Amino acid sequence: MPIYALYALLFADSGLSDARISVLLAIWSLTAVVFEVPSGALADRFSRRGCLVASGVLQAAGYAAWVLFPSFWGFAAGFVLWGLGGTLQSGAFEALLYDGLAANGDEDRYGRLNARVDTIELIAQVPVAVMATALFSLGGYRLAGWVSVAMCLASSVIAARFPEPPRGSGGDDEPGYLATLRTGLREAVPVRRAVLAVALVYAIDAIEEYFTLLAHDWHVPTVWVPLATIGVPLTGAAGAALAGRLPWRGWVLFASGAVLVAAAVLAVPAAIVLVGLFYGLYRFVLVHVETELQHRIGSDARATVTSVAAIGSEFVAFAVYGLWVLGSAAAVGVLVLVVALVILRR
Repeated sequence: MPIYALYALLFADSGLSDARISVLLAIWSLTAVVFEVPSGALADRFSRRGCLVASGVLQAAGYAAWVLFPSFWGFAAGFVLWGLGGTLQSGAFEALLYDGLAANGDEDRYGRLNARVDTIELIAQVPVAVMATALFSLGGYRLAGWVSVAMCLASSVIAARFPEPPRGSGGDDEPGYLATLRTGLREAVPVRRAVLAVALVYAIDAIEEYFTLLAHDWHVPTVWVPLATIGVPLTGAAGAALAGRLPWRGWVLFASGAVLVAAAVLAVPAAIVLVGLFYGLYRFVLVHVETELQHRIGSDARATVTSVAAIGSEFVAFAVYGLWVLGSAAAVGVLVLVVALVILRR
């Protein structure tokens, strides 16, 4: 989505302070807190593919709100719609991928395939950054926003073609929505350590929303920000790809936090290289903890359990938003160090 490389700058250029931008991100997270687990149960009870289709439509509506109403409340409405779309996608995609492999007896391939998905997702940000730069030069934020709306709708069309393996007996005795929700919440208890690990690590990704603001604060011109930060998703992709081939190492997350603190202390354009290194190490860890959780889930309520981890991450993300206002990237780097210690001790 081209607007993804520009939206933090859109907010800043619309007159919003860092504090108000963090409030918007908190609204985004609060939406996820309210709807994350119910949407996961919806995917488990009905159709995970249908949830992915609806996700793209809602995100398209959110970006359209930003273009049509470029104010604090317009941005807030857009984040609510994006948050709803995100909750429908979160859990449903991982469950659809894992169960699709399990249907063929290939669930042991999930870790490597999940790493490949993350890698492609991050690499895709490179041509999108180039596109965002070109679109901004031609038509500003408005053109980038409408192209993003079209891409979201195209993603829904693609999602509609995903195969979805059958679950359960398909008879009248299948559990209802509330029963599926209760099953998913119960299933999260035995694997709570894996759920906690995913919640803590995934929450760190909230700092991604500030990468463009970091470049802007480090005196990179607005039009060049997408290209200046293009190396960050590339190193993230490298870390995710290596996660599919190398075993877990507990010190990696701690090292990523130390690198982020160093980048914040330097606070010069060249420090973006260190931000990229941080992100590569972080994505390596994220793939491993996500894979471990999927392997430990043993019921059909897979999307619900994954959503429980996601809702936990949203609570921790509030800390990231608050720390950004109080101490910028350095404070978030310290949080990463704390999370690394918790993960190592679990």
